[in-house]
Amino acid sequence: MMRVGVDELLSSELLVDLPPEAEIVRIPRKPSATLDVDFWILPFARKEAQEIFNHLRGVKVVQSMMAGVDWIAPWLPKDIVLCDGRGIHDISTSEWVLTAILNSFKRFPRYRDLQLRGEWKGQSSVTDGFLNEGGVQVGQYQILGEDLAGKTVLIVGYGSIGAAIETRLKPFGVDILRVARSPRKEPEVSAVAELNNLLPKADVVVLVVPLTPETHGLIGATEIRLMKRGALLVNAARGAVVVTEALLEALRDHRIRAALDVTDPEPLPPGHPLWSAPNCMITPHVAGSTPEFIHRAFRFGAEQVKRFLAGKDLQNIVTEAGY
Repeated sequence: MMRVGVDELLSSELLVDLPPEAEIVRIPRKPSATLDVDFWILPFARKEAQEIFNHLRGVKVVQSMMAGVDWIAPWLPKDIVLCDGRGIHDISTSEWVLTAILNSFKRFPRYRDLQLRGEWKGQSSVTDGFLNEGGVQVGQYQILGEDLAGKTVLIVGYGSIGAAIETRLKPFGVDILRVARSPRKEPEVSAVAELNNLLPKADVVVLVVPLTPETHGLIGATEIRLMKRGALLVNAARGAVVVTEALLEALRDHRIRAALDVTDPEPLPPGHPLWSAPNCMITPHVAGSTPEFIHRAFRFGAEQVKRFLAGKDLQNIVTEAGY
């Protein structure tokens, strides 16, 4: 019998795929006693995770359902196997990225603001700073939305989520540039050292990298200055991958646009200048979270438990690189 630790409030429906050899241990969010657990399943990034761990005894494996484990790795002892949720978020996060890009290009947030004010403005005499008039259309009209077709999208962090994003973007007729920690030939993926050479070519820059010492502050003032004027920065990674002060300056100067699912700090406090920054759409770290995701996550968790019981290699073991 193997003891599998789960949150005390977790629905039993999510545990039906666990093998009969698994003894389910419900872990209180504020434990007062020591609990024996072999395999600990963490569905979400919880602030009290470290304190809970201090009440657990016998832990051999920690399975996170999050793609990033930067919130666990710093305090988890190195002799405990840590596995991440790579692959679980591919569908939900890639769909969020596609939606964020289309919403930004078609100016839906702006139209929503006009709707709330009861204003019908399909044409505008004041641009948002990204439209260049020229030729026969000067003085006639200004189109607020843009076509995605023909644009170049740079995916920074080309793993399983990056590949899923590309799959969903391809039918729109975009060109894809890819960056990862290590270069590859098929498909062509450039090393992160080439990032600054690729940024000026991109109309959209999508961040899906894990947060590691190497990616902390990856996009700062220098990188933002290299981006095209009016380019869209989409952050579905971690807030600290982008230098907030540099992003704010660029947004206020109308140099770029942004769609953010993550921020630094996070949660974003009331009154923070990012809330009111121009041409910036924010969602509260929900890109990977859908009802379907949690079912995928616990099916994967059950398979991991079965592999451990059978003595097989676990999937998604986090290396010293942080993923």
